[in-house]
Amino acid sequence: MLCLNLACSLAWTAPAGQALAGSNACAACHKREYLSQIKTPMGRAMERVADCDILQKHPSLSFRQGVYAYRIERKNERSLYTVTDGKDTITVPIEYAFGLGKAGQTYIFESRGKMYESRVSFYEAVNGLDLTMGARNLKPENLEEAAGRVMDRHSAGDCFGCHTTSSNLDGFRKPEELTAGVACERCHGSALAHVEGFRSGKPVLMKSLSGLSTEDLSDFCGQCHRTWAQIAAGGPHDINNVRFQPYRLANSKCYDPSDKRIACTACHNVHEDVVTADASYDRKCLACHASGTQPAAKPLARNCPVATQDCVSCHMPKLELPGAHYKFTDHRIRIVKAGAAYPD
Repeated sequence: MLCLNLACSLAWTAPAGQALAGSNACAACHKREYLSQIKTPMGRAMERVADCDILQKHPSLSFRQGVYAYRIERKNERSLYTVTDGKDTITVPIEYAFGLGKAGQTYIFESRGKMYESRVSFYEAVNGLDLTMGARNLKPENLEEAAGRVMDRHSAGDCFGCHTTSSNLDGFRKPEELTAGVACERCHGSALAHVEGFRSGKPVLMKSLSGLSTEDLSDFCGQCHRTWAQIAAGGPHDINNVRFQPYRLANSKCYDPSDKRIACTACHNVHEDVVTADASYDRKCLACHASGTQPAAKPLARNCPVATQDCVSCHMPKLELPGAHYKFTDHRIRIVKAGAAYPD
């Protein structure tokens, strides 16, 4: 998912220098999970330009804001990013693509020894380029600023830390050491000892998420999706936090840090794409709430007087961020009242 120019928190990565076995090693025993996970938005959180479907299908993209004109052109397996003010021009090859376009696809390029996040992004909803959300309220002072946001070591490490799998925090500068996207070892840790253990007859267990409490799992996922503590302390405290699911979920009246029925993985299988059909979540809600035929599993989880199905369509509304060209599901579960202000 598009970072929107707000620094991500660096999620788990193997200690510097610790080698990874690679997802192919995991696929030998966990083929179903592997084949499914690599196709998910997390599995494709970053793509190299040569593998980028959007740039392959859109060999010429253009956009203009004021005096600045932008163009992305595909040549062979490279995509060139050009920005001009009519007098001077910057043309650089795109190195990486972050996101799959539903909520935006942003591009990373290098110029004069520095890495940049492109000021324009591709949005599936408009089938073209528009300003990257974090850049919407910024007025560039020169051509370099118009091209994109410079990424220092910290911000680059944060962004690549959440969009790739690497054994080295500097892996984004060394493509041969980087695995594009969130792969198996990004969440479970290095599989080397695990694989070697099976070969030697002395199995070594991998990190498992199933043993985490709801609160610990929320913080674990929040390493990239933001934790409650991060947003509570540093914001944003407006509709822009709708895309930070752990924070929104923790503010729900029904959130219970010790109840696994409301944990992230209770509704989402991280090895599969997100299910979008509202009805598919009804049984998750009824794990606690009453229905017409069964009592509530929890004292305050009353029967809904309005409907008996598609619970999330009312209680987890989809909200569009200005300029996002995409509606995010609000994970703050609540009774939504018409005209009510956005609850932070």
